[in-house]
Amino acid sequence: MLNLYKALRNFWKSGEQEKILKQRMIEWRSQPVVTRIEKPTRLDRARALGYKAKQGFVVVRVRVRKGGRSRRIFGWISGKKPSSAGIRRFTPRKSLRWIAEEKAQRKFPNLEVLNSYYVAEDGRYKWFEVIMVDKHHPSIKSDKNISWITEKQHRKRVYRGLTSAGKKARGLRA
Repeated sequence: MLNLYKALRNFWKSGEQEKILKQRMIEWRSQPVVTRIEKPTRLDRARALGYKAKQGFVVVRVRVRKGGRSRRIFGWISGKKPSSAGIRRFTPRKSLRWIAEEKAQRKFPNLEVLNSYYVAEDGRYKWFEVIMVDKHHPSIKSDKNISWITEKQHRKRVYRGLTSAGKKARGLRA
């Protein structure tokens, strides 16, 4: 008999969840960019990345716009063709997952980003769920597996590229 998390992982790898996700994405599009949720959408992935169903852990769904960035030009640059004006084809050096983690950190500055994972995408957006930890909560401080995040050197680790997405974008892991 398969265990629960393996069955959930197989469910997400197969195409069976697409009908459910299509209906959910219709609702998600009308929600704010950063939304706190009660439980993770992908429980198997969240548990693998360190989430526990206890006080001090917060799960946040973040919507990120797909594609490269375009720079706005105010006025017109005289004598330059639009192709060479530097407006299009700006690709960020960060992954969309890392950008989602930073958006969540800006929304909840008192929490610390632990990790994140992909949930869904449509033609315009990608959704990620970010696992955040309240480092001041007593249950986090007393838990020997996660209490490392309460130390001073782990403050705002997402901005310094110390999360998994940040390390991958910086070339520190494959």
